[in-house]
Amino acid sequence: MVEEIRRLVAHARWADLRLLAALRDSGGEPAEALREFGHVLGAAETWLARLEHRSARVAVWPALGLAEAEPLAETVHAGYAAYLADLGAARLEWLVPYTNSAGQSYENSVGNILLHVSLHGQYHRGKVNLLLRQAGHAPAPTDYIGFIRGAAAATTPPPH
Repeated sequence: MVEEIRRLVAHARWADLRLLAALRDSGGEPAEALREFGHVLGAAETWLARLEHRSARVAVWPALGLAEAEPLAETVHAGYAAYLADLGAARLEWLVPYTNSAGQSYENSVGNILLHVSLHGQYHRGKVNLLLRQAGHAPAPTDYIGFIRGAAAATTPPPH
């Protein structure tokens, strides 16, 4: 399971780099797409902070421009790489206590948190691509299979 999680985290980095490129190409428009992408990074940072038992560096829904999004993506992905470097199978079962943004307290396993981060990020990446397409910009295919095979999935051109 650890290797699968490492692949999912590597996929997230690859997907975020593709989205950053698409957002740069669009000039950061529409603003809603950049807001959704900011949430991908803010939520990933928040969960990493919980795993590391520290305060998050940014809000769950940070207000980011393109200039801030790229270094935050680098910091977040470097943080996950460092966290996963010494992650063993037994640690996946460790419980992590945290308080969510609504003030509710929970405990979840490291493995479930890491799976959530991957799935949550991909959900919002899909929204970013939808918003880009609706605004007439090219989306950035971020499908896991495209990452694994090294070739992007087929896409439909944006409407003109």
